[in-house]
Amino acid sequence: MADKTKQMNPMNRTWDATRLPDLTGRTAVITGANSGIGLRAAEALAGAGAHVVFAVRDLERGRAAAATVNGSTEVRRLDLADLSSVREFAYGWEGRPLDLLINNAGVMMLPEQRTRDGFEMQFGTNHLGHFTLTNLLLPYITDRVVTLSSSAHRMGDGKIHFDDLNLTANYGPARAYAQSKLANLLFVLELERRLAAAGFSVRAVAAHPGWAATNLQSHHGNPLVRGFMQVGNKLFAQDDRAGALPTLFAATQDIPGASYVGPDGLGEWRGAPTLVGRTRAASDAEAARRLWTVSEELTGVSWPLGEVERVAAER
Repeated sequence: MADKTKQMNPMNRTWDATRLPDLTGRTAVITGANSGIGLRAAEALAGAGAHVVFAVRDLERGRAAAATVNGSTEVRRLDLADLSSVREFAYGWEGRPLDLLINNAGVMMLPEQRTRDGFEMQFGTNHLGHFTLTNLLLPYITDRVVTLSSSAHRMGDGKIHFDDLNLTANYGPARAYAQSKLANLLFVLELERRLAAAGFSVRAVAAHPGWAATNLQSHHGNPLVRGFMQVGNKLFAQDDRAGALPTLFAATQDIPGASYVGPDGLGEWRGAPTLVGRTRAASDAEAARRLWTVSEELTGVSWPLGEVERVAAER
């Protein structure tokens, strides 16, 4: 799957949210659903009949966003930069069936800072927070896990810095973001391998929005880079509704496990959703297994095979 050409499907060229299936009776959790592509995905899924849980750091903003959505919603607090908050969210789920988990929330190109647990903020939020959430909720997931990555996984030196995950020796906002997005793809790869090996029908897939105009680009510490991104949003980006289409496609269409969905246009900046390629590093099964092991050690959360089997037997 390394750097392969897009697997183009002409039927997908006009795919949009109007082609979602009927999702009545299904439940979806979306992290960071209060704005951007997370909110647009929530709107579309709720519009198709799903009950959508807004998993957000700021309850007030989450409730305000949910109030704009037509359909069944609820708002629950989740701070991915605080593993105690992740555990509280998961333990509060109380065994409810969960059809779809969308690991959407993320931070991008921040000045150097740490999560509450001492991890580099982008790696800790984008990867470790979602790693913890997914493993704790996995016994209740019935369909699939969608994790948002980015074309930025191709940036920088394109590897996981296992000897310095916090990048203390050479921190750079873009370098840290690229590592976190590569970690997202490796997480999906190993999660899917484990699910398939255990014989479970749940699928793990990935998506990226292309260049979507959201507030994610507004946090870069360098004002020149921030200004460039804002200009790019106006000239090259698609809007957040279009940016949500790869997420929705990955969440609802019959695609193989470990698939990666993105826009079909030039540079994968914009366009209709289709299966896209990834770097060789993002297809490295050994690195994916190593990252999983390290993530278990860092978070104290392990592969919940026994609990998944127990809950599945009770359904």
